[in-house]
Amino acid sequence: MTRTLLWKLLGINILVIASVIVIVWMAIDYLAAGYFMTLMEKYHISPTSSQQMFVSAVHRYLIWASLAALFLAVVLSFLLMRKVLRPLRQMTTIAQKISAGDYSGQVPFVSGDEVGQLAASFNRMAKSLRLIEGLRKTLMIDVAHELRTPLTNIRGYLEALTDGVVAPTKETLDLLQEETMRLIHLVEDVLRLAKADAARMDLHKTEIRIENLILQELDIFRPQFDSKKIRTETQFGKGANRLLADPQKVTQVVTNLLQNACQYTPTGGFVRIYAEQSSWETKIVFANTGGELSEKDLPFIFERFYRGEKSRSREHGGAGIGLAIVKELIEAHDGHVGAEISDKETRIWFSIPA
Repeated sequence: MTRTLLWKLLGINILVIASVIVIVWMAIDYLAAGYFMTLMEKYHISPTSSQQMFVSAVHRYLIWASLAALFLAVVLSFLLMRKVLRPLRQMTTIAQKISAGDYSGQVPFVSGDEVGQLAASFNRMAKSLRLIEGLRKTLMIDVAHELRTPLTNIRGYLEALTDGVVAPTKETLDLLQEETMRLIHLVEDVLRLAKADAARMDLHKTEIRIENLILQELDIFRPQFDSKKIRTETQFGKGANRLLADPQKVTQVVTNLLQNACQYTPTGGFVRIYAEQSSWETKIVFANTGGELSEKDLPFIFERFYRGEKSRSREHGGAGIGLAIVKELIEAHDGHVGAEISDKETRIWFSIPA
């Protein structure tokens, strides 16, 4: 493709040069020769032989000059266009590698022209594909890991029941049902995560009152908080009442954060929800006492399937997807998420541009 394009561009240059030569040649024959004859007649000089010598000399020098110009134009055009088209040839090679599953290639570029911008865009595309492929592989590994434990437990109980090692008591059936429900919840979490990944293309932003939305969801979780004797408190400023966001997606974010706070706040603990307003964003903070997170966990809690070491006993349930969904949905709104530990509180927050 590049070689064909190179010869096409060279052909265009040669055609332009040839057209100029023909025009100059005709101008000499029809104009310059006539001017020469008029000049000779003015000074009473016989124009016949002189005109022929003049035209022949001009034609000869024109031919040599045209050949030299044509040679120089072809050489310079070839070198220049080969340099310009080199990134295209590299893009073709890397695109073939990408189609074969190799996303490591990068197109080197040093210019800021259209070809350089195309190379930069191509590199960004390759990087995005590499990240997506990495996320896909990681997701498959994590899902397989999460599925293996309950499936192994179910298989072990079923084999024990079949062999008569364990009696089919209510407790055994309850354990099997618990493991089955864990599988169902995991599948539902993965489905919600997949929908969160696609949220950027499916946002329906409207003006919402974030205070009303949080209070509504908090009422739904009230029985769960009361059962653990967890006290709750909300603080909202006047400027934090309205946001331009997708109400369904933000409701999912609030639900996940309330579920997280309810699970990891110890009995008799305290949950605080408050807003911080600035001229460019609204920040909502969910703070709870206690919790099992440490400073080393903070950089990873929004990663998929991550749980702190002390939580891996599955005492609290969940597959570690809730906060990953929060991150995806908030970033779809061009917002940010974060977490910190201060004054014996775990604070998880999200911000949405004003």
